[in-house]
This record gives sequence, C-alpha cells and structure tokens, in this order.
Amino acid sequence: MKDPKQVLENTVKRCQERDIIIPTYEEMVHPEKLPQGIKDELKNIGLWDLHPRNLFRITWKNEPVKFGGGFDGVNYIEMPHEITGVKARVFILLGKFFPTGAHKVGATFGPLVEKLVRGEFDPTTQKALWPSTGNYCRGGAYDAYLLACPSIAVLPQGMSEERFEWLNKVGAEIFATPGSESNVKEIYDKVKELKAERGDGIVVLNQFEEFGNPLWHYVVTGQAIEEIYNNEKKGEQRLTALFLTQGSAGTLGSGEYLKEKFPRIKVGAGEASQCPTLLYNGYGAHRIEGIGDKHVTWVHNLKNTDMIVDLDDEDCIRILRLFNEPAGHEYLRKAGVPDNIIGKLDLMGISSIANMLGAIKMAKYYEMNENDMVFTIATDSMELYSSRIRELREDRGEFSHDDAVRSYYSSLIDQRTDWMQELTYWDKKRMHNLKYFTWVEQQGKTVEELDAQWYDDNYWHDKFNKYKEWDKLINEFNAKTGLLEKYKTKA
Repeated sequence: MKDPKQVLENTVKRCQERDIIIPTYEEMVHPEKLPQGIKDELKNIGLWDLHPRNLFRITWKNEPVKFGGGFDGVNYIEMPHEITGVKARVFILLGKFFPTGAHKVGATFGPLVEKLVRGEFDPTTQKALWPSTGNYCRGGAYDAYLLACPSIAVLPQGMSEERFEWLNKVGAEIFATPGSESNVKEIYDKVKELKAERGDGIVVLNQFEEFGNPLWHYVVTGQAIEEIYNNEKKGEQRLTALFLTQGSAGTLGSGEYLKEKFPRIKVGAGEASQCPTLLYNGYGAHRIEGIGDKHVTWVHNLKNTDMIVDLDDEDCIRILRLFNEPAGHEYLRKAGVPDNIIGKLDLMGISSIANMLGAIKMAKYYEMNENDMVFTIATDSMELYSSRIRELREDRGEFSHDDAVRSYYSSLIDQRTDWMQELTYWDKKRMHNLKYFTWVEQQGKTVEELDAQWYDDNYWHDKFNKYKEWDKLINEFNAKTGLLEKYKTKA
C-alpha cells in the first residue's frame, strides 16, 4: 500500500517539473475568471495541442477556433423546425470545441484529478487504465498526457480507425477487445486480466462507476445548459426537457443539477433499439458509437430518469449521410434549412445525431409547443467519423437525391413515439435492480450501497457535491507546486 503523503510529494514534484497547473471546477464553469497570464499563454497554443495549459480549455466556453482562442460563451446550436419537425425549441451543446474534439476530456478529468490531489495516484510509478467504447479513453489519454500520467486504453476493436490513430499519437498503451459498441463485458474482462497481471502498477478509472464522470457534468454541463436557457428564453418559455443517450450515464449528471434548479424538467435516457437493455432487458449489437450497452451503469441515478427512448441505429446512419453528403445538403436547402445551419451539421457525430433524435421524440411524445425548450448534447463531431462516410459509400453506393428525400422524411421528420416508455416508480426500480448483476455479482460492489442508491435520499446529493471538496484540494495542490505565483505577481 503506497503512502498517500509520499505519493502526493511525487505528484507535486512531477507537476513542478512539467509546469502543470490544475484548473478548479469553478474555473471550468467560469473560465473568464482565469488569471490573465494563463489567458495570454493560451493565445499561442492550439486547441488540440499536447500542452498542460490546455487543461484550462476543459470547458464548454472555448472560442471555436483551432489555435489561440480565448473564451466566448457556451458553444451550441439551435436546430430549426425544418430539421426537427416539432414546435419546441431544440438546443444542442457542441463538444467539438473541447481539446480532442469531444467533451470526454471533462468526464475523464474528474476521476483522475481527484486521485492525484488526494495522493491516490502516483504518476511516477502507475498507469491510468481507461476502459471505454471510444471517446472516454481518448479523453483520458489526453488528460493523462497533460498531467504527465502514463495511460492504457481498452476499447472494442470495431471502433472507428480515427480513435486508434489518435491514441497511438499520444503514446497510450492500447488493447483492442472483441466486438463493437455494445461489447462492454469484454472490456471489463480485459481490465480484470490486466489488473491481475500488473497489480498496483495500474489504477482503473472506469467511466461506468467513477463518480468524477457525472460529477463533472453536474457542475460544468448543468450550468452551461442553465446559462443557455437564461440567455435564450423568451417570455414564458420554460426549460422542459433534457435528453441524453445513456452510455456511461456521465452526461446525465447534468440532469441531476437541472432537476435541482428546475424540478419539473423531464429527463430522458436513450439507447439503441438494437440493444434495448433498459427498455426490455434486451441485448444486441448496434452502430451508434459512443453509447455502451448491455448493462446499467453504477453512476446512473434511475430515480431521476423520467423516460427511456430507444433509437434505431439505421435512422442515425441515414441522417449521418443526409447531414454530410452533397445530395443531402442540396435537399435540406430545398426543405428550407438555412445555409448557416447546413454548414454546422458536421459538428454532430453519430451519437450526437442519436441525442437529437431522442430530443425530437420527447418533444413529440409530450406534445411540446413554442414555449418549450429541449436540450441535448453533441458529444463529438464528424471529425472522428470520416472513415464511416467512406465505408458507407463503398457499401451502399453514392448518396442520391432519392436517398436524401427518404432519409429526411422516414428517419427525421416522421420520427414516431414508439420504442419509448414514460417511467413509473416501479419501472425505475426494475432498471435500478439490473445493476446488481453487473456490479454486485461481477464487479465487487455491495448490496448495501446498491440499496443506498435507491433508498438514501442524500446518496446522490452527497456524491455530486463532492466537487466543492475537490476544488479545495486542487487549490491546495496548486499552492504546493507554487506555479500560480507568477500569475499573481503579474496581476
């Protein structure tokens, strides 16, 4: 067992040597409060650069430029009626403008930094292991590189080639497991094998059980959505719904924050209809990269989930082409979609399209009108899926005008309210109980904590409000390195 005090000393020394300063959650919510000296340094750093100052770009408010940007409010897009087909206003936060092009740098920040500032992870002797179906291990490897921590990535071999290329670039040790998006158990099995082989040399940072994942979204994403709502609402408009695909349930942490601020909000969780685990205790494979399935994640608070929405992966694939092929753009113009929106459709990857469809289905189910505002998130952009477009062209041929018409109506405008369930108390408890089979039987969690998640009114509140304690520890850690002093003297 490592001595936490010695580990912390090792970490402080490593950060001093690499000029690493760690941002607080408060600074990620309000980057405008950063010292001017740090803002000045960022003017000479690219958004994706492997530079420790890019830790301060783990925020929704990065200026949407590749190099030298500052902070310019939350990045989002409002989808027009010509795309959604509903009266409600649909807003999508854009993950493209995080380092690595996806918000997972935030979801991975929490689990790793919490351990660093507590003296529970030694970057001089240990590796951070990131089990993932894609973007999580990319975000983890990036954050770890900036924090001078070696990484291991475990992800399915069927994920897009762009993910593997990027992981090689940052020097992560990579293990590709059998299967694709919904093969999560195979990831767990490999993690268990590696842990048995390497013992204390590995610290597993599992997005499906690490509360630092949804906690980041509770603090940073939740307040970003609230800020958009306050800036965009007109008259009596209300924040009516939030829809997010389940995945790790990390982004659903933002729903915990919004439930506290707007108790009447409806929170929907989505999955692929090809793998309807929550809806029907089902299983199967699917093509919506970014949402792992066949289990209920440990960090998902089912009590605060109001609806399950299953999405057909074929709809997502068709819309992917509609949004990114010339014939698709041409037809969208004829349908009345403004050019400035068409020019931004590549800001949405496959799971982002699924999130948009879930928001549309919720708006239709609840018969929302012009006074309703619905929010969702674009985890990443087409920058990570260009190979999928090439593969689709090779497999299905060129995307024609007729393909565009069929995709626009059958997969988008005519979305139905089937494969959905508004949840009762007992529906939620049934889904919560599914955690037992993964987490108690297989992963060593206790029945007592499983029951506490359901019956203890303070369990989730206490978990998500840990960020206040973590901010205190981050400030103390930065004080130990002494690296912030030069910015104070400048001021």
